[in-house]
Amino acid sequence: MADPNLIKQIKESLEPYNGKWNEKRGLWDFSAVIAERKAFLSKKKLTYSLKLRIDDSAKTVKYSEMLTEAGSGFSSGGDMDSGFGVKTESYNTFSGARSGTIQEQSTQFGKDYSYTFNYAEIRTKVQALVEEVGYKFEYHVLSVK
Repeated sequence: MADPNLIKQIKESLEPYNGKWNEKRGLWDFSAVIAERKAFLSKKKLTYSLKLRIDDSAKTVKYSEMLTEAGSGFSSGGDMDSGFGVKTESYNTFSGARSGTIQEQSTQFGKDYSYTFNYAEIRTKVQALVEEVGYKFEYHVLSVK
C-alpha cells in the first residue's frame, strides 16, 4: 500500500495543472490536457500523462510520462482522411510507435500546437517530494506497470 501522505503531497503539488487522478491497484495516473486545437467541425487534444507506483517496502517511486494526441471531427485531408472520423494516437517507446524521450515528443507536437507546458517542472516537483521523504525516485522510459 502506498504512503497516503506522500500521495497527498504529490496530488497537492500538481493541483495547478488541472489534471485528473486515477488509481488502480496501486498504480497512480495523472493526466492533463495541455493543448487543444479546434478547426471547422474538428478538434484535437494534446494530453500529458504520468504514471507512478510507490513501493513502500523498497522505499522507491517508479515514474513514467508521455504525451498523447487525440482528434475527432470532419477533415478535408491532412493527417486524417477526408470525411468524418475519430483518430487517437499515443506516443511512447513501449508501443514502438515512436522512439525517443518526451522532449522529442514535445518537439514533434510543437509543430502542430502552441503551448508553454513545462513537463520537466512536474517531474522535478514529484522527484523533490519523493526524495524529501527518503524514497528513491526511478524514472522509467517504458510505462510503469
